[in-house]
Amino acid sequence: MEIASREFSRKDMLKMGLLGSAAFLLPLERMARTQIAVADRLPTEQLPPPFQLDFVKPPVAEPVHSSATTDYYEMAMKCEEVEILPGLPKTEVWGYEGITPGPTIEVRKGRNVVVRHKNEIDDIDHKHTSVHLHGNASLPQYDGYANDTTAPGEYKDYHYPNNQDARTLWYHDHGVHDTALNAYMGCAAFYITHDELEDRLPIPKGDYDVPLVLRDAIFGTDGSLIFDDGESRSGHDSLFGDVILANGRPWPVMEVERRKYRFRVLNASISRGFKLALSTGDPLTVIGTDGGLMPERVETRDLVVGMAERYEFVIDFAKYEIDQQIVLQNLGVENNVDYPTTGQVMRFDVKEEAKDLSNNEVPAVLNPHNEVMNLEEVPGLPVRRFEFGRTGGMWTINDEIWDPNRVDANPQPDSLEIWEFTNKSGGWFHPIHVHLVDFRILSRTDGANPGVRPYERGPKDVAYVGENETVRVLIKFGPQKGRYMMHCHNLVHEDHDMMTQFEVGSGGPAWASVPAKPISEAPPLFEEDDSGGGSPGGGSGGGSPGGGSPGSGSGGNPGPVANAAPVVTPLRPRHNSRTRDFTPTLVARVSDSGTDLSKGNMRLYLDNREVKNFAYNRATNTLSYTSRKLRRGRHVARIVAADAQGRRTTKTWNFSVVR
Repeated sequence: MEIASREFSRKDMLKMGLLGSAAFLLPLERMARTQIAVADRLPTEQLPPPFQLDFVKPPVAEPVHSSATTDYYEMAMKCEEVEILPGLPKTEVWGYEGITPGPTIEVRKGRNVVVRHKNEIDDIDHKHTSVHLHGNASLPQYDGYANDTTAPGEYKDYHYPNNQDARTLWYHDHGVHDTALNAYMGCAAFYITHDELEDRLPIPKGDYDVPLVLRDAIFGTDGSLIFDDGESRSGHDSLFGDVILANGRPWPVMEVERRKYRFRVLNASISRGFKLALSTGDPLTVIGTDGGLMPERVETRDLVVGMAERYEFVIDFAKYEIDQQIVLQNLGVENNVDYPTTGQVMRFDVKEEAKDLSNNEVPAVLNPHNEVMNLEEVPGLPVRRFEFGRTGGMWTINDEIWDPNRVDANPQPDSLEIWEFTNKSGGWFHPIHVHLVDFRILSRTDGANPGVRPYERGPKDVAYVGENETVRVLIKFGPQKGRYMMHCHNLVHEDHDMMTQFEVGSGGPAWASVPAKPISEAPPLFEEDDSGGGSPGGGSGGGSPGGGSPGSGSGGNPGPVANAAPVVTPLRPRHNSRTRDFTPTLVARVSDSGTDLSKGNMRLYLDNREVKNFAYNRATNTLSYTSRKLRRGRHVARIVAADAQGRRTTKTWNFSVVR
């Protein structure tokens, strides 16, 4: 990445006019590198012409092991040099297995999946990762909670139940305050589930079922990706590139047969929305939304796709002649920055008659019994209101920024609530993502385009909230208990700090109960004789993939001895370790054989100051606390725990915060 290409002295910064100005409040070296990179941006007129490269599908990941119930995958996040723009040097990306988009994971409904994600990214600007499987009803400790981070040299085993309807999901980075950078550099990929209903429908499958990741990017003259989220303009607001990438390639060409194709489109941009349309003016037939197949198909001449939204649509190429060319256009949405090059996405070239006409239909009725779409708004339902705006230069929800120690809603399991999302931040739209759940969009009022769009009448987990709009959604909460996030999926807004959390019920697993561990300490991912259990070989993320909580001895830590004082085991940060996270989350296991411990049995101190607002999860014996912003240097944490008989344990450990 070009912004990481050189070091800058105070003299360099003075030459650039950075010292003695408001910009001094920003991290100076990084801002200087960003401004140099922007100055080296490849001019739009020098970009390669469109339609020079062949379209490709992302590769499909192969499990390293499969038991009767569970598929196991290993995935390394790492830096690689790849060719993106023809005629320019290779581009450094940070990707799952070193490619972007990363390998697609495909799974049947009802099968468990365990993915060992290893952070092997080696770059000066990379701090940490957290992997979120977007659209999956994961347990809190496997949901990619923003503060549940994995530093370079660490790994975490993520366990996924796949009990929801067939759908198009994706996994991507969610590391606190660094999501936009990590995702922009390439940490995004598809995860697709299939079920019997989808099998029975005669819709396109196999070679005619096409995953399609769309995004934009900015390139330097040396082929590098330039990350400019507004920092060069002294305000983190957005990132708009002038190159459109489809499955990692600029404006590619896909050769097609004269038959129907199904496209699973994902907008993986940081800030850009798309309005897709065919150059012929023919309609797209939409059959699926974020949460899977719609009750009925919908035809539309244009399709608005906000960041993180997924839609499935069908194009019938049988109506076109051999050698006819059709362009998938981007008509643009309000509040975007468009360039002459961003109006085209890719081209379809009709090359031959259909080789296979099976699964070449789109029934009018697809999934009429979808639970979410059959939810009814009834009088007396609780209504929660969330206003998305900007306060003091920060992106806020109800005038609050992200605080992992604050919970802003506590819906009960299986309860129905109406949530209202209001956007009064002029000049922006906000795609709002609610973790864990699917929802039904009830209404869109005010703004320039009121009303629910016909293609939004399917199960959703992202709501496009335009400027001055209010969008109302109906949510049934579950199936898990615990804390989950809600945030804007303009990832610049999320990082700065348009995110909050809700807690479903009480007593759910703690998000911090299964922290990342050093790769060097990783045990085998699975047991060789595993014929039906689904338990991993004992690494981080212990417990069954479908649910349950890890035991107090997870990770090789011994449990408490009978009639002894409580056992305190620090998990994060590790003793004598170094972290780049200036707001680290402290995690420790605190357990006792004879006392059902509660928060009142323990005290937490950080740098000799008592911390009151830590959390303790009794089900997993896990203490967690996300600190205030710490200074660089050495810090000391101490836990004092006492049982009912007064037996006391004191555990002290230290760590250092570095740049």
